[in-house]
Amino acid sequence: VTTFKMPEDFGSVLDKQVIGPTTENLIKSDFPLQSFKPKVQIAFQGLPGQCPQKIEVERRRRLYLTFDIAQLLASKGLDSNQLMPRHHDPDNMPTIEEKKDAVFPIYLPLKIFDNDEYDCRTPEEWISLGLEPGSHDRKPVPGKALLPTDDVLGHEDPKSQKLIYKWIDVGVLDYDKETELYLVHKTDKNGLVRDEEGRPILNGGITSQG
Repeated sequence: VTTFKMPEDFGSVLDKQVIGPTTENLIKSDFPLQSFKPKVQIAFQGLPGQCPQKIEVERRRRLYLTFDIAQLLASKGLDSNQLMPRHHDPDNMPTIEEKKDAVFPIYLPLKIFDNDEYDCRTPEEWISLGLEPGSHDRKPVPGKALLPTDDVLGHEDPKSQKLIYKWIDVGVLDYDKETELYLVHKTDKNGLVRDEEGRPILNGGITSQG
């Protein structure tokens, strides 16, 4: 009987099978599912005819995913690359063009204009979104950060005139209360947050050795 003889490359046969559309999330991610859910201030159980909380959360999640901070700033006439102050260059001072205001180099850091009064979550709440139910390991939280494209020069001289700053997808690893700064890590080409050895970065990058 040869009908039930198993092929040697049975795994490849299964991979070639196309069953059809599925609701399963096939995209691999290092971020927990709840980290993408927006905070909605409505009752968990509403009156008949009102929008349930789960549907409102899903609607806002899809809406917020369509937003791009770089495009939103560009629509207001703001260049993201010019938001970071640079070293003053007296030899290349901009001239006053006709019928236009004088252009001065940017020298104030963004932190001066920071305002957290309208934040829907505290920094501790943002970081806690990386905790999945039943797990003690805290995963990164997805975010966008204005970072230099050149990592080496960006660490050596963040105010260099040669640097180009862009909004980059990152994983938020930790938060420092004293400096009020977040520790972030750039995602790779697959959108994953991995260390140099390709392992997921958990608990803010703190290892068992500290």
